Amino acid sequence: MTETTDSVRSWAALAPRGLEFDPLLAELLADEPVSRVRLPHGEGWAWLVTRYADVKLATSDPRFSRHALLGRPITRLAPHFIPLDEAVGFADPPEHTRLRRSAAKAFSPKSMQRLLPRTRLRMNRLVDDLLRHGPPADLMAHVHRPLPLAAVSDLMGVPEPDRPAMANWTAVLLTAGAGRERSERAKAEIGAYFTEFLAARAPDPDGDLAGILAAAVHRGELGLDEAVGLAVLIQASGAHAVCNNSGNMLFTLLTYPDQLARLRADPALLSRAVDELLRWIPHRNGVGMARIATEDVRLGGVLIRAGDPVYASYLSANRDPEVFADPHRLDLDRGFNPHLSFGHGPHHCVGAALARMESEVIVSTLLERLPGLRLAVPAGEVPFQPDALIRGPETLPVTW
Repeated sequence: MTETTDSVRSWAALAPRGLEFDPLLAELLADEPVSRVRLPHGEGWAWLVTRYADVKLATSDPRFSRHALLGRPITRLAPHFIPLDEAVGFADPPEHTRLRRSAAKAFSPKSMQRLLPRTRLRMNRLVDDLLRHGPPADLMAHVHRPLPLAAVSDLMGVPEPDRPAMANWTAVLLTAGAGRERSERAKAEIGAYFTEFLAARAPDPDGDLAGILAAAVHRGELGLDEAVGLAVLIQASGAHAVCNNSGNMLFTLLTYPDQLARLRADPALLSRAVDELLRWIPHRNGVGMARIATEDVRLGGVLIRAGDPVYASYLSANRDPEVFADPHRLDLDRGFNPHLSFGHGPHHCVGAALARMESEVIVSTLLERLPGLRLAVPAGEVPFQPDALIRGPETLPVTW
């Protein structure tokens, strides 16, 4: 058992090309699973935990607090915190439980079943447009950007004319390269939009998410600022994360022809294949939001002092050989797969069911309707977005 580690590593966390796994995460997972890092923005250093068991503990133990982040300029990847201060992302139970409960109904199995036909219809229309365009074509422009934006906007109830602005605000918020001033302006603008939007909505506990949030405000279960924080987080992360990660999925399948052939041969494998793609793809750069230790805690044999910031890497946890056999191998037939790609503990992604549904619709529709789908350029020439917090292709040129 060690009391501390001596070194602090500077971690740019934006270095890997394409979907290469971050070499520092691989090194720390193997040799120093509880370590100290300094990220490009903010002050000081933070602990980084990389092993599966330690990540689960750090993200579920109430001694690690998100709320304690507020007002602290801790070291971080982006020049700004993504959520609004009132958002569920900064809340701890029981406040977090109260806030999350208000949105959970919109992501119930019944809600997803209601949204599924509309999502399939939108996807097929996008493929119709793609076929009219003809090859070669950019899948990001034709499918991976418009479908997730439409799906989360349908869920939220954002009108069609307002969706381009949503896409612009989200793109600025979820990159490390926009700069603090521009990022904070985008955050303020999308917050102002939803403040006006939710204030004007009629309460509808059985309607879209905006109606559900408006009903929660009307009943006094949420303040308007809390409802706005939820709306911003779900709208922005829902569109951007699924856009990039579904693009990653297609890029991966098109560069692993044996796995693609396996899925084409057995379409019933789809759900398991999507789970393995979620596990294997390093879907973000660096790490997400930290937590603050509220008391001294031993984690992976290391003493974390009260007040220390702690980051947990879901990416490295998904490659832990103690949990996943041959973890760096993509295997669509993998059975046991308790990946942490949607997080763990109280902050497990509320929109996980929507993201899974969209990913399955995108993958299955493209493989069914474009049996000859393949990359139009060598894999190494597919450009990936620079400075993005969620990794993904900038363009995905394909032919068929």
